[in-house]
Amino acid sequence: MIGASGSPAATPVRALVERGYKGRIYHNHGVASREFLKVCAKDCEGTYLPTGPVMVAAQLPDSNPIKKRAQEFQKKYEARFGAGNVAAFASYTWDAYLLLAAAIPEALKKGQPGTAEFRAALRDALEAIHNVPSTNGIVNMSKTDHLGLDQRARVMVQIKDGDWKYLP
Repeated sequence: MIGASGSPAATPVRALVERGYKGRIYHNHGVASREFLKVCAKDCEGTYLPTGPVMVAAQLPDSNPIKKRAQEFQKKYEARFGAGNVAAFASYTWDAYLLLAAAIPEALKKGQPGTAEFRAALRDALEAIHNVPSTNGIVNMSKTDHLGLDQRARVMVQIKDGDWKYLP
């Protein structure tokens, strides 16, 4: 298990490969980027990591409730930054936008931006979000759960042929 993020996470994999290690290698979700795939190259072939569904949106079954939203984000992101460049970290920001787009209209009914009433109403509206599909999961917030994501918010992938391969 390699607990590192970004392209520096390739260094321990390379060291293991150089020394003939043949066991499974797992990464954390912090390596889910195209840059990591480029830097690690063939040394990372066959390694495993969890990531958000957005990184393998096209590979998700059509029945997956996240697939449509993830593909929508992917299309918009890649139109701007190039095909094959979807970024998990950018999708987190998009998901925050989706939550605010759902909550702000409700908060505006109780106060104007910049006021204590608006801030409290915005918090309450965010905590009331239920079944909102995002690029990385179905969001169900509450007063005690500000993450709002369940088991559908992560998938396992394996690096195959220099890309992410969804493992159902």
